[in-house]
Amino acid sequence: MYKPLELFIGLRYTRAKRRNHFISFISLISMLGITLGIIALIVVLSVMNGFHKEVRERILGMASHATISAVRGGLEEWRDVMEKAGQHPRIIGVAPYVEGQGMLVNGQNVTGVVVRGILPGQEPAVSEVGDAMQRGALDDLAPGEFGVILGRELAILLGVGPGDKVTLVTPRITVTPVGIMPRLKRFTVKGIFEVGMGDYDRGVALVHLADAAKLLRLGDGVTGVRLKLDDMFLAPRISRELASELPGYYRVSDWTRQHQNFFRALRTEKRMMSIILFLIVAVAAFNIVSTLVMVVTDKQSDIAILRTLGASPGSVTAIFIIQGAVIGLVGTLLGIIGGIALALNVEEIVSGIESWFGVDFLDPSIYYISKLPSDLHWDDVGFIGVSAFLITLLATLYPAWRASRTQPAEALRYE
Repeated sequence: MYKPLELFIGLRYTRAKRRNHFISFISLISMLGITLGIIALIVVLSVMNGFHKEVRERILGMASHATISAVRGGLEEWRDVMEKAGQHPRIIGVAPYVEGQGMLVNGQNVTGVVVRGILPGQEPAVSEVGDAMQRGALDDLAPGEFGVILGRELAILLGVGPGDKVTLVTPRITVTPVGIMPRLKRFTVKGIFEVGMGDYDRGVALVHLADAAKLLRLGDGVTGVRLKLDDMFLAPRISRELASELPGYYRVSDWTRQHQNFFRALRTEKRMMSIILFLIVAVAAFNIVSTLVMVVTDKQSDIAILRTLGASPGSVTAIFIIQGAVIGLVGTLLGIIGGIALALNVEEIVSGIESWFGVDFLDPSIYYISKLPSDLHWDDVGFIGVSAFLITLLATLYPAWRASRTQPAEALRYE
């Protein structure tokens, strides 16, 4: 009895038993629609975040957070650059690299590859390829021995394994008495890695830094220096800082530029999926409109009596806004709770369904992952909850305005 009149009547209408059971059914459907829409939004966005995180980590397992290279040719003073870059407080790993294009040949099998020269002792500081070794180890690469480590798919394509020989053809030419010939070198396969990304497992060959520099005629130089940061999302800012701090002219790039189109496509996909799923909430909000319109029609005499007792049009509007807001709030809260619970346990739920029905939703040979990843972002949950509630609140405005326009004399004429 101490509640404001509008809040008291609005809550009373929400939980009151109606003469028209169809209105109660539509109210329940509206609430369930909002709940299901929010659950779908939270779960789908969490799964998409999980996929994006998985792909990003696998890409950066072979790529680097940032790179420093010469504007032209090789980087001769790479040791000084490494020392200077390593002094930055946010850089936790530095390593030189040599990179070039080539072709690997084994019998009739020929394929193009990216040849990457590394220092086995320093490479683990900037990449996770050492943890992805299936056979052999990075330390098996020794200068002058011309050993090579291949991705798993690349080794299968060439039909080779550890101990076999492959021929590397580089675009560098050699002038011989019989004419101009491409540079050829026989390499011994020392190991096989698998990072779970086809671009790397099928297109990258790792050799020792000294062998790669000799093969590409870089002398004592390298292609550049790779950097690992304590927070990869700070890579653009730290790249700009390094570009201004390093003496001389260098090309400083980061992972957001190197894979810009790919990650932009992922963001666009997530944005479009959010819009599509928000339509579910919008449909449920339209159900609230129809529910409140029918309630207003059903309560014409009640509204007229309230008006004759002195209730203002604004009070009548508030009553029906509160009624619709309660439906939206309950549906939103149930959806948030259900969505969080499902998103946090989606891997276990999917695994249980797979074992129960004997199916595989994600074939590891196709998707490179065997479990459905989920990464719940609380800012996504907050945005979804607030947006859904605002949509349902907007849906109450028109029916509430119609209720406030009720004329007591017209409504009570036939009572």
